[in-house]
Amino acid sequence: MGKFKRTVYVVSLLLIIVMLVVALLLREQYLLISFIIILLTMFPFFLRFERKELKAEEIVLIAMLAAIAAVSRIPFAPLPSVQPTSFVIIMSALVFGSEVGFLVGSLAAIVSNMFLGQGPWTPWQMFGWGMMGFTAGLLKNTVLMKSLIGRNIFGFVWGFIFGWLMNLWMILGFYAEINWKVFVTIYSASFYFDLAHALSNVFFITIFSSIWLRILLRVKKKYGMLKEEKR
Repeated sequence: MGKFKRTVYVVSLLLIIVMLVVALLLREQYLLISFIIILLTMFPFFLRFERKELKAEEIVLIAMLAAIAAVSRIPFAPLPSVQPTSFVIIMSALVFGSEVGFLVGSLAAIVSNMFLGQGPWTPWQMFGWGMMGFTAGLLKNTVLMKSLIGRNIFGFVWGFIFGWLMNLWMILGFYAEINWKVFVTIYSASFYFDLAHALSNVFFITIFSSIWLRILLRVKKKYGMLKEEKR
């Protein structure tokens, strides 16, 4: 990872931590703060893309992947936490890198919520799915992500991490007094939903990851699209 990428990611992480602390102290301003958080976390990634000369085909590809991730969520809406959105985000990141993974994840959240309903949860979903794609991209060349078992472990773990992030916005938004009892209650109640998300990730990765990776790698190689810079 180059110096520029390390700098923007560290700054982004620090801003997230600062804003979460502020959110805990000023919960009455939760909605405003949550949008500030997502804007600050998105900024470094858009800044990176602004520095690149993208072809029209590459922009269209990112938009298509985000649209597929978003639309694939809608038919599964009656099944809480079961959807292939996370799978599409992870596959996009494994082929095209961490920045594309973040953009596909964050865009998928806001686009799908145009159909399923926007609200104060949207920025947190954008951040959660964005960071899922970002971390998948960072690990794409590791032994973990090159094996089916490793990809399944990653998808399973992130099923829970995503749920934990969404629990955090619920606690900040609906509880006037925050203590360990509240955390234990909320996180315990969400366990089965988080487990459903984790298991659905494993299902889609097991059944479809090999063919998705072949198709996306073929597109990347054939058209020379979205090659990551080595700094």
